[in-house]
Amino acid sequence: MVQVEGGRLSGMYPTLVATLRGVASSSGGLRFLDRQEKESFFGWGELLQRAERVAGGLVALGLLPGERVALLFPTNIGFFEGFFGSLIAGGVPTPLYPPARLGRMEDYHSRTAAMLQAAGASIVLLDPLVRRVIGPSIERARPPHGAWTLESLPQNSSLPSLREDPSTLAMVQFSSGTTVDPKPVALSHRAVLAQTEAIVLQILAADPEAKNGVSWLPLYHDMGLIGCVFPALIHGGELTLMGPELFLARPALWLRTLSQTRAVASPAPNFAYAYCLQRIEDTEMDGVDLSLWRVALNGAEPVSPDTLRAFAARFARWGLRPEALTPVYGLSEASLAVTFGKIDAPFRTLRVDRVQLAEGIVQPKPEGVEMVSVGRPVYGFVVEIRGPEGSLAPGHVGRVFAKGPSLMEGYLDQPEATAKVLENGWLDTGDLGFLWEDELYLVGRAKDVLILRGRNHPPHPVEQAIDGLDGVRAGCAAAVSYRPESAEQELLLLFIEHKINADPLHLKALPELAVAAVLNHTGLRVDEVLVLAPGTLPRTSSGKIRRSETLRLFIQGTLVPPEKVGALKIAAMMARSWLAFARMRVGGG
Repeated sequence: MVQVEGGRLSGMYPTLVATLRGVASSSGGLRFLDRQEKESFFGWGELLQRAERVAGGLVALGLLPGERVALLFPTNIGFFEGFFGSLIAGGVPTPLYPPARLGRMEDYHSRTAAMLQAAGASIVLLDPLVRRVIGPSIERARPPHGAWTLESLPQNSSLPSLREDPSTLAMVQFSSGTTVDPKPVALSHRAVLAQTEAIVLQILAADPEAKNGVSWLPLYHDMGLIGCVFPALIHGGELTLMGPELFLARPALWLRTLSQTRAVASPAPNFAYAYCLQRIEDTEMDGVDLSLWRVALNGAEPVSPDTLRAFAARFARWGLRPEALTPVYGLSEASLAVTFGKIDAPFRTLRVDRVQLAEGIVQPKPEGVEMVSVGRPVYGFVVEIRGPEGSLAPGHVGRVFAKGPSLMEGYLDQPEATAKVLENGWLDTGDLGFLWEDELYLVGRAKDVLILRGRNHPPHPVEQAIDGLDGVRAGCAAAVSYRPESAEQELLLLFIEHKINADPLHLKALPELAVAAVLNHTGLRVDEVLVLAPGTLPRTSSGKIRRSETLRLFIQGTLVPPEKVGALKIAAMMARSWLAFARMRVGGG
């Protein structure tokens, strides 16, 4: 088992397969919760046996070393059989997201086929339920070895003898695609295990005996797989998993499971913490003890200080320590984490002058806009802020560059795209931020920055300002700037999804209340508020809002509420010519 020695983990294996074999005799494994809260447990040793059976079937189909195997599974043991079975057979597992909303299947088939082609998938392994609806995606991509359920694979006990080479690819994971189409990120075993080590070192800093975790995050997402499963794997620990759809239906189950399993660590994006505040009733928390939850990571999207404070206050009576709430920052191209907030310490914020921030200068101001620190680089990483002329001093806003042992090999078979973001071991993250007292603060994606009256403003403070309004779905807003052809300056547009059963009176008042909330929170005046039905805004596979796509759909005239169609049709038509202009101004995508 791994141990901390000299600030590093000792006893680690060179590859994920070697790791699975090394912990096969441990008592740990994966526990799954279904909709009826029925548990099923699979030890690491049993998973190894199941994966070897899958590997035999892949070898029988003719899978060659290095060929990619796409995985389309919900949260179940089949995903892991396919993932490790692919590695044992010499293939490279490529997790993709299964269909979630039948109402958008054409878009899903188009994106899935594009990802299958971008990954060069030779074979698709899928869950039987997914197979019923995935046909058009497979037909468009035409993987050479076809699509198979695990049960339908041929039987074959012959397995290849592969050298444990940490430089070979361990997986291909797709970037989230918030501003562009998702790209296939190629990660070696060395990179994945370096990232896993960095995460485990952070968790063990909170509790040296930590071995239990809980996650509802999708397995095709880096935070769910690399951030939760692999840390449990490398020291033979135990991880309890539930599907994201189960969390959305019953968020209290997440907290109850943390209590029941005495888990130390569990991450989630900011919207999940806000969602818990809206959806969990006190009666659902009877008997819950959150005192052992020491590492409640908040990442994958902008972190709201108001949400963190509200969550800490609401669940303090059940033992939650405010020090547990830990903002983090990372991205697929770094395998996952780049920075962590300080473990076992209150999260930090900084209030800065809005006008100066828009000019790229950080000037502390007590009544200024509040920014959340996402901490310092994890083990092995270095962060640098750069402008057009090179490195910037602390307190200046620029592009965030990162360097560390878990960076991707590159975008798979895309050398030009790789060269744009990787140079001399440094990754251009595409994010804007600044350093203050050696900690990183994020301003936003460079391509999502709001350009208003010649100044740059981050979009997430605008979106977070309306989270507490009646009728608003938590984390379901998009702020974009645009300039119609006849306008002299850019306009600020705010798209908001309302709750399913929102009160009509609240919806009627929502635009005016949203304008006031944003003005009070950021000092910016919203020119138009559009209230949309739940699930309308375009999202990435991991659920993040795609702001650039939102703007594009608005310009096409296809993303407006029914009652606004007449009023906004002319504006949308005028805005079409602005799309090319916007791409020049904010980078497009």
